[in-house]
Amino acid sequence: MPQFDDFEIRMLDILQRDGRKPVSELAQEIGLSTTPCARRFEALQETGIIKGFAAVLSRRAVGLTVEVFIQVRLVSHSDGSPESFIAAVQRMDEVSSCWTMTGDHDFLLHVMVPSVDDLNAFVMHRLMRLPGVRDVHTQLVLQNIKGPGHVPLSHLRR
Repeated sequence: MPQFDDFEIRMLDILQRDGRKPVSELAQEIGLSTTPCARRFEALQETGIIKGFAAVLSRRAVGLTVEVFIQVRLVSHSDGSPESFIAAVQRMDEVSSCWTMTGDHDFLLHVMVPSVDDLNAFVMHRLMRLPGVRDVHTQLVLQNIKGPGHVPLSHLRR
């Protein structure tokens, strides 16, 4: 695991909350002058610790009122089905995230669509028709309590 000093940990914590903060303000908040802060910031980007910056959109404000988690189980893992499934999911705009999982299902998808009718069409006419898909289990999100989340950093302070 990479080693971080207190300046870098505080920098990462602040940037997760406000990625648009100017380096001059960031430096002041963490207690460094601008040049050393800028060097550390660039190093964190170059090493891939800071992967990028993006706007966080409200799904509801853009008309995506239905949010679901879908567990998918494949028929087989030895016939190329996992690779085929992954390639198909990467092309599906409705799927915002996808994870491989242990347990009863092979994949967990985070999906957002405008309506329940759109969800039905997505599941029945696209997802279930992918080669190798055995079954799906859909869970409708009623309320998002927390997230999308930040990366926890408290373990770095030990």
